[in-house]
Amino acid sequence: MKDSQIILGIDPGTLVMGYGLISINKSKVSLIEMGVLQLSKHKDHAERLHLIFKKMESLIKTHQPTAVAIEAPFFGKNVQSMLKLGRAQGVAIAAAMMTGLHAEEYSPRKVKQSITGRGNATKEQVLKMLVHTLNIVEDIRFMDATDAVAVALCHHYQQKTNEIKKDNKPAVKSKKNTSDWASFIAANPGRVK
Repeated sequence: MKDSQIILGIDPGTLVMGYGLISINKSKVSLIEMGVLQLSKHKDHAERLHLIFKKMESLIKTHQPTAVAIEAPFFGKNVQSMLKLGRAQGVAIAAAMMTGLHAEEYSPRKVKQSITGRGNATKEQVLKMLVHTLNIVEDIRFMDATDAVAVALCHHYQQKTNEIKKDNKPAVKSKKNTSDWASFIAANPGRVK
């Protein structure tokens, strides 16, 4: 992981898209910007998707993030809502890819787990942890924005976890094929009791 980076977090939606940008400088995390893109006044779904794309382009051009993290859709019962949400997410991912960035997806449960320690935490509990961690102003009008900040912070925590796992790999790996028990026993006679 780099000493300094900017992560753009996205909470996709067809009525409201939340976004949040955090800066990591060595181990210090700080909020750059968060906000929402209001789409509900636009009736045409294609126009909403176009606005999402344009907002993503603008955020990426202005802040030049090194990573993009996006919340994966929550699977609900309304198929039409799921299709629309999937399109919004796809447009956000495409906008990131147009600038050479890969958008990493995180489930809502993974985001909540990483921020609060509980995968079934409420939005309010996530907000309280963000207020504590990033010293942001608690304002429930911006729940979609704080959700996006949580996605960005989740990505940062996930990077740190992956780095620790990579650093703690066993020094020696067996290159022998142990695809079945007989091969394993033949290759490791001292480990069988």
